Amino acid sequence: MAHKHTTQYKKNSLSLIGAVSMGTAVIIGAGIFALTGQIAELAGRWFPLAFLVAAIVTAFSAHSYIKMSNAFPSAGGIAMFLQKAYGRGTVTAASALLMYFSMVINESLVARTFGTYTMQLFDVGKDSWIIPALGVGLLLFAFAINISGNRMIGMFSLVMATLKIGGIAAFGLVGLWLSGVSFENFTTSSAHTSGASGFLAAVALAILAYKGFTTITNSGSEIIDPHRNVGRAIIISIAICVVVYFLVALAVAANLSLPEVIAAKNFALAEAARPTFGDFGLWFTVLLAIVATVSGLIASAFAVSRMLAMLTDMKLVPHRHFGMPGSIQTHTLVYTIILAMFLTMFFDLSRIASLGVIFYIVMDIVVQWGVFRYLRKEIKANSFVLITAIVMDIVVLGAFLIIKAQSDMLVIYVSIVAIIFVFAGERLFLSWNYQNGKEEEI
Repeated sequence: MAHKHTTQYKKNSLSLIGAVSMGTAVIIGAGIFALTGQIAELAGRWFPLAFLVAAIVTAFSAHSYIKMSNAFPSAGGIAMFLQKAYGRGTVTAASALLMYFSMVINESLVARTFGTYTMQLFDVGKDSWIIPALGVGLLLFAFAINISGNRMIGMFSLVMATLKIGGIAAFGLVGLWLSGVSFENFTTSSAHTSGASGFLAAVALAILAYKGFTTITNSGSEIIDPHRNVGRAIIISIAICVVVYFLVALAVAANLSLPEVIAAKNFALAEAARPTFGDFGLWFTVLLAIVATVSGLIASAFAVSRMLAMLTDMKLVPHRHFGMPGSIQTHTLVYTIILAMFLTMFFDLSRIASLGVIFYIVMDIVVQWGVFRYLRKEIKANSFVLITAIVMDIVVLGAFLIIKAQSDMLVIYVSIVAIIFVFAGERLFLSWNYQNGKEEEI
């Protein structure tokens, strides 16, 4: 059976608007719906500020991605950035795989959120098997859209992103207006919080709500005028999401007490719509969540599968066709969807999010250090911004690990084992390639 052994990237197939649509689709796809309650549980009454602080941390982090994208636009995105810094070796391959896995984890988070919010319309328990089943169905739908090509993805993302951003912003503004912009019930309610460490851990979780901007870098060779528009798309996407997130967080705080937000942490926006909007608000919010998660998952699968395809082209990861026809891109899309389906079926929202936070921030520290150590002069990156980004990452990740060590050590154990497995596996794979005559920098 014939196979296409190279990836296919269509130059100038994504406009700036299309790239922004894809970026915002991924960012808002899960963050505001799945994480609001979890962030409130950690940060307490200050949880809206956690979204703002996370945006600041993300902005410092984005500096290096923008500079790298402007200098080296590529379909490989972060994988190519890591190679520029560390060469084609273990650090590059393993760190890129951590990014890949964090993005797949995000896909499962989106899929599970889709099931959770959809079931708010029916009298079904929160632990029902229907929730992961709906998530798996959404992943299959995302696969079908993705194999249809870039043009279909760009058009779909643009329409869905417009509906989603407009709807969510309207939810925030109207929710604040009808509540009288009063936060009395929220600020006077009592609930367990973890002080400064809890707030910083909440910031780490909120960073996960912004990380979708990195998917834009994976389409560098396909965006029109990439040396300018990749960076622009990142900045615009983050700016839009900051406004939307903060508005919605304020609306939730105005309509629910803190204990109510925590009790409904996996569907906090749907619960916040009930006091002010009634049944109409519930339906509106659930439909928004469906639009957001569907568009987010489609955009994410588009970027993630291409990142893995680039790693395959770079011979940094093993690849097998398993009898499948088509290109490597098609194969990596299949692997991505299958892995996301597994996570959707067997992990709950809280643990999925926690794994994503740890993998992403560890990878980001590696990227920031690589840019600072090896590339900052070449790409004209600001040293102060790079060091600040690293320090911020370490502080919020440390706080998050401290909180998780007190409540869910399994997440930390799984993360440690997975990271060790990825680095050790890549070391063995690249060593085997080297011994078989392929030049690799180990």
